[in-house]
Amino acid sequence: MQYNFDEVIDRKGTDTYKHDYMGGICNGADTSDLIPMWVADMEFRTPQFVFDAIQKRLSQGILGYTAKPAPYYKSICEWNTSQYGMEVAPKMINYIPGVVIGIYMALMALTEKGDKVLIQEPVYHPFRIVPTSNDRQVVMSPLKRTEPSFEMDFDVLEKDIQGCKMMILCNPHNPGGVCWSKETLQRVAEICAKNNVVVVSDEIHCDMLFGGRKHIPFASVSDTARNISITLQAPTKTFNLPGVVAAHAIVFNDELRDKYFGYIQGSDMDLGNVFAFDCVKACYSEQGLEWKAQMLEYVDSNIDYLIDTLSKNCPKIKVIRPQASFLVFLDCRDMEMKQTDLIDFFVQKAHIAMNPGDMFGPGGKGYMRMNVACPKSMMEKALNQIVEAYNEV
Repeated sequence: MQYNFDEVIDRKGTDTYKHDYMGGICNGADTSDLIPMWVADMEFRTPQFVFDAIQKRLSQGILGYTAKPAPYYKSICEWNTSQYGMEVAPKMINYIPGVVIGIYMALMALTEKGDKVLIQEPVYHPFRIVPTSNDRQVVMSPLKRTEPSFEMDFDVLEKDIQGCKMMILCNPHNPGGVCWSKETLQRVAEICAKNNVVVVSDEIHCDMLFGGRKHIPFASVSDTARNISITLQAPTKTFNLPGVVAAHAIVFNDELRDKYFGYIQGSDMDLGNVFAFDCVKACYSEQGLEWKAQMLEYVDSNIDYLIDTLSKNCPKIKVIRPQASFLVFLDCRDMEMKQTDLIDFFVQKAHIAMNPGDMFGPGGKGYMRMNVACPKSMMEKALNQIVEAYNEV
């Protein structure tokens, strides 16, 4: 089946966060004419096989409490084996109501108030917000900016990890788009194990790798990594159904699993929802693989177009080509603007809403994060507006 990613769907006025609630990132500006390229959901129609799964459940006539069926666990196990070569047993899997909530529950189950939690910034902002809001001390360990992207500075990590109880890892990295190598992840595991640190690995972008790359789960790189980690996954980013809330945690170590799953189950937070399990099964299938392949090819062409256009017309805006995901970090430091002025440039002059880089930490100052999972017509309009605004500066 050939999917139509050129289709433009009007989402305004549907209470979608991405289109109807942009004001918070736009310095209070009028958002009525902005192109929304911020929140990490796609402008592509959610695949029909997801709707078919939901419709089948709806046809039962009653939206009652729904158990997690054996095929749900089987689909997760088979996906991890076929896609990543990671053998997972059903007992190692637990439903969680979202990856960020999975991080929250790990904090509650495995740390105490006042404990130190390490994150590597610039990084997805809930990594900072959730621990801080729950009275944990966040250690902001900076990544090293290199060409073409970011890398880990192990000397810095070795220093910053001292006294921490947990590290929240972004694998692949958001917003940098880095797919961490096996050697990098092995080193992280060694450092964390030596310091008795649990690693919570957010791997929600793991199915969206470009250029023939294969995702490497943190837990798969060594026995050490396997024994100190919690892996968080979900099909919701890849297949554009974040509103369904269908995530899961994988834990190999028995003792760690008992503590974490015990907290989740004891808090009655793993009931799931009536559509979640069917949607996971639908996505982790042959038809899911085909849709994913076509989507990634389309997004990759958008990234090519973005890089080509900005390098030719806006040389002070450098694109960090992502190795994974549809989120692109734009390095605008050569424009020599304060972050607020940079936001105003894109909002007031280019009429585009993007995530300001400093929301991901101090290392993101001078950057903007752009969501390119959209029809080409939307990309063309956005880039024309950026080029026009750039030429007026």
